[in-house]
Amino acid sequence: MCHLWTVLDILQSLHCAFKLPSKNNVDSSCSRDNKYSKRKKKMVNKAWKIIPRPLLETVLNNHAQHHRVPQPLIIHGPRGVGKTTLFLERLLKDLNKEPHLTGYVDFAESIKDHHPQHNQSFPWSSWSNCEPPTLSNCKAQLETCLESMAERGIKLGTISSQQIFTTLNKWHGLNTALRRILSKSNKKVKNAVSDKVSGSVLWERAVYALSARVNAKEIDGVLELRENGKRLSLEEETYLREGLVALKLAKEVLNMQHEWRANAIANLNRTGGFSRSLANSCTDWPCLLIDLLSQAAEIDRFQPKLVINNIEVLRNAILTDDSAVCGSMYHDSLIWRIIALGVNERCLPVILVTSDSYYSYRAYLDFGFIDIFISRETFGWTPQEAKMHMVTDYFSNSEWTVIAEVLGPNPRHLFELYALKQSNYYQKVMEDRASTFEDIVDAYLAYLQITVVNPAMDKALLLLQKFAFDAKNGRVLEDKLRFGAPWRHPPRTDDTILLAEWAKIQLMDFVQALVRTEFGVNYLADCSLEIFDDPAAVALLEVGLLYAQRDPSFMRPISRGIQRCLVRWLVLEQMKLSFWNYLQFHWQRFFRGRSYRHLMLQDRT
Repeated sequence: MCHLWTVLDILQSLHCAFKLPSKNNVDSSCSRDNKYSKRKKKMVNKAWKIIPRPLLETVLNNHAQHHRVPQPLIIHGPRGVGKTTLFLERLLKDLNKEPHLTGYVDFAESIKDHHPQHNQSFPWSSWSNCEPPTLSNCKAQLETCLESMAERGIKLGTISSQQIFTTLNKWHGLNTALRRILSKSNKKVKNAVSDKVSGSVLWERAVYALSARVNAKEIDGVLELRENGKRLSLEEETYLREGLVALKLAKEVLNMQHEWRANAIANLNRTGGFSRSLANSCTDWPCLLIDLLSQAAEIDRFQPKLVINNIEVLRNAILTDDSAVCGSMYHDSLIWRIIALGVNERCLPVILVTSDSYYSYRAYLDFGFIDIFISRETFGWTPQEAKMHMVTDYFSNSEWTVIAEVLGPNPRHLFELYALKQSNYYQKVMEDRASTFEDIVDAYLAYLQITVVNPAMDKALLLLQKFAFDAKNGRVLEDKLRFGAPWRHPPRTDDTILLAEWAKIQLMDFVQALVRTEFGVNYLADCSLEIFDDPAAVALLEVGLLYAQRDPSFMRPISRGIQRCLVRWLVLEQMKLSFWNYLQFHWQRFFRGRSYRHLMLQDRT
């Protein structure tokens, strides 16, 4: 294990070298020592390139080429295999060429804004290891993206005021809300509007009343009527303005109806219950926009699509007020309504990107059946593919042999190691003739251990302590504490020291069992579905160190490098055990210990 100062040096070097993807500037702008500058120039510095993945890109492009589809698509896989890079560097540019328009929402951006220290280790730091974002921020991010897409549809003339009214009226009663909006605009109107006036007439009057209140320059700026030399007829300008005002009116109507349910939502949050109607009330506005965009989609004219990255962050978002239901209920309502729209009327292509293994298997069961989503699972490169792309360009054959054995072909590992190889730290180490490339790899493992694995394991221990506390208070189902379960007897006390000791022993027992299975449990082929009841397994899944893939159905560490760090953690924790805890651990192993078998029927690499 490297000393802490060595890891801090690596952190600084990686921070400086993480600008490698730039095509025009391989070296970062960080200052270099003159002592090593000449030697640095002699090295062959090659800009990091994004390697295409033809099969996966073809599947995603084919899905996006349809203007409307019956199912959303989930692309999932372990952390660090390049899912975000695939979209940002390879696909989004083409998916935004007219007539295509792609809205990209990354819920992890709000976390990085509040936790800038996580930018350096992105994406290794699981979002569950830092404070999750508020639901209001996630909502605003999604709604802003969809609103801008709807405004683009209005500018193209594919979304009209009448279409907005028809879509809104299909699911919501509008008359009461429209009358109140009219009464706010002009108190005299309240008595002038007859009760027999139809909803369409009320809508037209409300649009006219709202158009008098909104800023005309703001409307023209959004529609770009006075820019780029546009010349539209008066009728065309009026049509576009009316569409944009109608969109604002629809939002005001839904906000008013949502306010009527404020007390019910507050009571739901206090009692912790469930209500589909109240959850749908919180997702009415984004779902209306998705419905409008889906109806307006037309081949070779206007083809909108939506990409939501890190969808699991929305599921874990925290609620700071009673303006909405909890994050998990909001997440489920949003996806349920996207599924329903696709099944009933067809929906614009929606692609959900995630590193949470919940979406690889269990989400399909929670939302109905195994084929409710279109599933595309990616594990990055195989060792043979990685060797073909990496050797000679970035690493030598001897270096690659070490990397493949210690870290595996994970693209994020390879990128960070290459960035470290180009840093000052590498030059200083290689100045010592006794040092080898293995020392650099070992230093990188220490970096992973201290900055990624150890904080995640600390978080997992807290989750296990919470499980024990919930079990004591009767908040855990009896079936999960069935006879024979190694975790069946948590301490019946509030003593945090005893809870922490029990959690440590349980987590060590699970990691030891995982080592004995060669770090792979085939939960379907081996009939080991009980592993999903194991609080230690669930905790490691939640903190992002394990991944339960779907095909083949292995639960395993997200990379070979993380796997080695888990072994190091286990060895170090065993060395730190007191005599009494040492006896407790071995008693747990022999009498209650986990014993998961493994069936390596397919190559997990």
